[in-house]
Amino acid sequence: MKSRLITLLACGLLLTAAMATKAQAALVDLGPGSFSPLASVITFSEKPLYTTNPVYTFTGLPSYGNLTVSFGGNFVGQAAGGSPVTLTDHSPNGPLALDPNAPLTQIVGDGAAPTSPVLSGSPIFNGPISVLFSQPVAGVGLSGGYFDAIGGTTIEAYDINGNILGSITNTQLGIEFYGLADSTGANIISGISFFITGNEPAGFGIDNLTFGAADQIIDPGVTPTVPEPSTMLLLGGGLAGLAFWRRKKRA
Repeated sequence: MKSRLITLLACGLLLTAAMATKAQAALVDLGPGSFSPLASVITFSEKPLYTTNPVYTFTGLPSYGNLTVSFGGNFVGQAAGGSPVTLTDHSPNGPLALDPNAPLTQIVGDGAAPTSPVLSGSPIFNGPISVLFSQPVAGVGLSGGYFDAIGGTTIEAYDINGNILGSITNTQLGIEFYGLADSTGANIISGISFFITGNEPAGFGIDNLTFGAADQIIDPGVTPTVPEPSTMLLLGGGLAGLAFWRRKKRA
């Protein structure tokens, strides 16, 4: 009876801690310079111009081992259409997977970008771009543009089950850095989509895609997963109660 009660109490405390930590998780908007030099970067100069739906494989990463990054127009469950081409349905199915029938992405030159080449959707500088990570990452960022309107494009992040984690829109003209990370430092982002959501007359491309684990993100809003103070109080109270129960049994 004693061992059974202890086991149940321990399970309850662990569940409470997990729920409290999960409730505190949220996506943080990362700015330029938020990734350390240890983070992985794709510049799109690694493959020839006009490569469609490029795939990049990283080996021996400190936090992930081997990881593959794949590009396409959209995920399964999403739908692309309209003029300009955008995501008319941006909610993917789970598990997250790129749609082989989606509009293509391709590596192209861009005279308006400070570093070229860039990755474009279809039609060129118009359609959506989606990115799939073979393992979830803690943070991801990229340079988007060239923007001719404020609030015309959106980057949205998803977990492995296709749940929308959060999104941000462009807040400046020209080239802008977009970045998202989980506030707890958990590896939760399995994919992102980048698409037009407003008036963007000249379209966009993306460049310098960066990703990494929590220890590769330089941002005060991103920390490793630790119990919140309320969780620590619950754990402390539970352990105190367990000690009291044991003293009572001895008496």
